[in-house]
Amino acid sequence: MSMLKGVGEKRALPHREREKAANLRMRERIAQQAARLIAEDGLQDYALAKLKAARQIGAPDTRNLPNDEEVARALRDYQALYQKDEQSERLRQLRQQALAAMRLLERFNPFLTGSVLNGTATRHSDINLHLFADSAKEVELFLLARQAAYKSGERRMHFGGEVRAFPVFTLLEGPAEVNVTVFATDDLRQIPRGHPDKRPLERARAKQVEALLGEG
Repeated sequence: MSMLKGVGEKRALPHREREKAANLRMRERIAQQAARLIAEDGLQDYALAKLKAARQIGAPDTRNLPNDEEVARALRDYQALYQKDEQSERLRQLRQQALAAMRLLERFNPFLTGSVLNGTATRHSDINLHLFADSAKEVELFLLARQAAYKSGERRMHFGGEVRAFPVFTLLEGPAEVNVTVFATDDLRQIPRGHPDKRPLERARAKQVEALLGEG
């Protein structure tokens, strides 16, 4: 009886391995298609890009969706293969614009985050900054005093173990829009988490952005 059970387990193992390999291939295909949609079609929402990619490859109900880091890796590969020169120049321009905005907003302790920092920015990407102030009104008054063109809104983020809404000012001058999310001064030591995998967001101060530009 035990021998038959052992034989059955050995026969089942290759099936499990094949299933595992098939799931991995599905994740890779979805990640690659999502990367193309982000790079070429302007999708900036990774979750939406993954769902659309799954539909396009004929697997709308699959549970084998890649995580954001898998999509980011596929996006870097796509950009290196098809957009290498364009990507290098784009990053340089976006980081220069980001650094100029950070210098303007220096009093609010700005950090750069998102695709312009991690190197996956596309021709459709915005610049994303995090500021820290006693109130969002303080930032708005600063922008008004400088007659900056902007629009206001809010963004929901995973922060401090919960989902919170934060005020956002979008600066409209320049080649790319600059989204400025305003946190309380006391929030400086905490790092927001991304959606949907809830990993801490990478962020950098102005000196780090200067170093990135120096490396370019």
